[in-house]
Amino acid sequence: MKSIKISLEMAQRVKEFVNVTQDYPYEILLKSGRYIVDAKSILGIFSLDLSQPITVEAYSDDCDDLMEKLKKFEA
Repeated sequence: MKSIKISLEMAQRVKEFVNVTQDYPYEILLKSGRYIVDAKSILGIFSLDLSQPITVEAYSDDCDDLMEKLKKFEA
């Protein structure tokens, strides 16, 4: 598992983020406080407090390419 902190304050960034994560077959979760949602779910993401940084957790040993793509969302 690898994790990174990101910021998704605008709706357009949420859409871009979901488009990136949907290309990967492994589980990717977002954590904000005590809430955890599927990173591939737009509705789930909008249920989080997007004014705060969010932690992305990718459950794969081979997710370096995903982490590279997510750097543009880093908080």
